[in-house]
Amino acid sequence: MNNKKIFDVHTERRDAAENRQRILDAASRLFEQNGVEPVSMNQIAKKAGIGPGTLYRRYRNKGELCLDLIKDNVVIFFEKVEAYMQDNQTASPDRRLRGSLGLFIRFRENKAQLLKGVEEAEMTNRIRSKTYHSPLYDELHQLFADLFKEMAAMKKDRPNSVFRADMLLAALRSDAYLFQREVRGLSPEEILEQLCAIFTLS
Repeated sequence: MNNKKIFDVHTERRDAAENRQRILDAASRLFEQNGVEPVSMNQIAKKAGIGPGTLYRRYRNKGELCLDLIKDNVVIFFEKVEAYMQDNQTASPDRRLRGSLGLFIRFRENKAQLLKGVEEAEMTNRIRSKTYHSPLYDELHQLFADLFKEMAAMKKDRPNSVFRADMLLAALRSDAYLFQREVRGLSPEEILEQLCAIFTLS
């Protein structure tokens, strides 16, 4: 897993870097005070002391801003997944799926609001381009699809690996996940157990 694939790293001009930091600081404060959903891009621009045009040149929508806010955490998350996979190379794909799912559920619990903002951007961008997904989604999808492909090799009548990865990620999206947490009252551990019961051999 190459973390350089997740986020493009490039050198910024000093003024652009300063603007970016002002935007991120302002957004972070507003999100902490109000939550992500109620905060508008105009509020963020005003709090950062910049014009809306400057903000939109940097971030096309709030979801892109949310992704930038958590990108360091995303990189750390994938480093943990990679370390887990290396430490458990000889384990079954079912067990490795359980482990990586557990890591993602913990990550989701810690960054729930920002992840919801990222997903809202995905939906907005998908209207323009049916193929758009965030780098986080793409990397997770590849991870899960690879594990499902290993499982399929053990039993020839298993469903399509890409389809299974799509369905698993749909179950992990904020709307579905938070429904299980807040309406059905399941704990993160219970959600993990139910997902494993559906998507693994054991």
